[in-house]
Order: sequence, then structure tokens, then C-alpha cells
Amino acid sequence: MTENRLRVGIVGCGKIVSQYLESFRRLDGVRLAAVADLDPGRAQAVAEEYGDGVRALGVEELLAAADVDLVLNLTVPAAHAEVALAAIAAGKAVYGEKPLAATTGEARKVLEAAREAGVVVGCAPDTVLGTGIQTARKAIDDGLIGAPVAATATMVTPGHERWHPNPDFYYQPGGGPLLDMGPYYVSALVTLLGPVVSVIGAASHTRSERTIGSGPRAGETVPVTVDTHVTGVLVHESGALSTLVMSFDAVATTSSNIEVHGPLGTLAVPDPNHFDGDTRLYRLGGSEWETLPVSAGYEGSGRGYGIADLAATPEGQEPRASGTLAYHVLDVMESLLDSAHTGKAVAVESRADRPAAVPLSRKEG
Repeated sequence: MTENRLRVGIVGCGKIVSQYLESFRRLDGVRLAAVADLDPGRAQAVAEEYGDGVRALGVEELLAAADVDLVLNLTVPAAHAEVALAAIAAGKAVYGEKPLAATTGEARKVLEAAREAGVVVGCAPDTVLGTGIQTARKAIDDGLIGAPVAATATMVTPGHERWHPNPDFYYQPGGGPLLDMGPYYVSALVTLLGPVVSVIGAASHTRSERTIGSGPRAGETVPVTVDTHVTGVLVHESGALSTLVMSFDAVATTSSNIEVHGPLGTLAVPDPNHFDGDTRLYRLGGSEWETLPVSAGYEGSGRGYGIADLAATPEGQEPRASGTLAYHVLDVMESLLDSAHTGKAVAVESRADRPAAVPLSRKEG
């Protein structure tokens, strides 16, 4: 780091990169130094769009660059571990898009390599640091619903191929509704209710191919090799039970994204794929839902705030959007798929501390 700013190099300049660039323009603690992509033209376009001296480099050049402290890994899930391990070998900290890796085995190698190298690993989603999930967490911590008993988390969509021009990776190992969208929901559930100790699940695979609905490949089909509807129950260390439904096979739902139930009330929690949104409370004996005032989290945040939080974390402490949390979330999801395929409950071996709460604050210039 220099001038108290974390210097970031991005590997992977696909669709998601624009959201990170928007945040980086607003964050005092982060400076974008370089970008790389397997398509040099795409990296060059991102560098020119961002300006501010950002360089378009080859991947190996970026990993060797002296002015890159942290590598932001925005590659497809199947490449997450490979890129992360290369960055760690180059002495760089790593922050990756979710999931941390395609499998817990690969993710474990990333964390072990980082420990040996003495570098920090962070991982999306950082949506849980925004005002939506953090306001709900504060309501729980303040006892507004009593000790949580149960939660439901529901995400249904007819499939990302309807809007994404290159949806192949959503239907390959490392993809599917659980590994794609599950990290948002499971990370939120762990933030709200604490770590998970066991799971039981069921899953289905309804179609062998999907048809791309937009872009230059519209009408082309892609093979489906993963489960596209996954449901299950997560048993939290606290004793609370969360019911999870993740689907690329359904059209719509009237359910809240997440609801948390306690003896004194129920919370309707906003979409964990977003940073903000209303948290609503229905109190025991009440007659209607009330919207709680925003009371915690980074205001006005967006993708990349987890990196700013990492940059501000004291040395020796884990950032809130940590690799350890991401590993636990991946372990929960992999265990849920194992349970779905075996028909038996599966113990979740990993543990992650419930991340520290985020006081209501702004992290931008």
C-alpha cells in the first residue's frame, strides 16, 4: 500500500467489472492500478474507460506488478482458485468474486497458501455490509424479535440465460442457482444468525440444455450439467433453522427474500443481492408491518466495499467479507448438495465467526 490506499489490480473484465469500477471512483481507500483479461482488447477498453493512469496488462504482468497490492479476481468460478493461487504466490492479497472456488478442496488450498504467504484473502458477496442486511442484523441484536427460531430464504428465477449473453458458466460445475445466488443468501443468514453446523437437502435437474435469449448468441443452446433447483434446511449453531430455496426453474414468488422469525416478531429482510432496501418488522400483537429506520451498515455502498473494508481492517484481524466466511458458506452449499444426492443429513465441518456488525457509516470521499 502507498499513501494509505490499497492498490488493486483486476483480473477478469467481464460484465460485473463495471459495478466495481463505479465503487472505486468513490472510495478514498482504494486505487485501481491495472486490469487484465484473456481478451486484451477488453482489458484495454476498461482501462481507457476508467482513466486515471490505469494500465491494461497481461495476467502475468499484473501479478508481477510492484504497484498492485491486491488482486481482484473477477474470472469465472472454474478459474477462481487458479488465479487466486497465482496471486498469492506473487505475494499479493486476494479478493474474489463468489464463490471462493469451485469446490471446498480448491478453496482450502487458497486459504492454506494465503496463511503460509502471510497475505489476506477476502471474498464477495459484500452486499451483507450494506444498510439492508446490517439494519436487519441490528434489529435482531437489539432483541426486537426475541431469540431467532427460524428463517426462510427464497430465490427463484426462470434462468440467467434469458438476459446474460454468455450464460454458459451458470450451468457448469461451480454454477447453478445454489453456487451462483446461494452465496448472497447463505452469507446473509450467517451474518444474521451465525454459522451452520449441519444441513439436509434435495435437488433436481430438469433440463439438459438452455437457450440463450439475448446478445449475439441468441438462440444458441448451452448444456446444463448442474442441479437447477435446490432446497434444504440449515441448522445454525444457535439452534435456529433456516429453510433455503434456490431455483433457476421457477418464474416468480410472493415470498420475501429472507424472513427471520422469533417469539416477539418477524423480520422481512431485503434482497441480499442488493446493498440497501427496507427491513420490515411485524411485532407480536401488532396489526401491520412497520418499516424500520436505517440503523447500520455502509450507506450508499456497492460492489467493492468489501475491499475498502479489508483495507481498513487492522493487521492481524480478518475483514468482514473474509475468505474464512466465504469458505464456510461454500462448505454449507457443497454439504447441501451432498445431502441432496445422498438423501442424508450432512455435518458442516468448517466454522466461521459471525462477522462484526457494521455501524451506520459512509466509506467514501
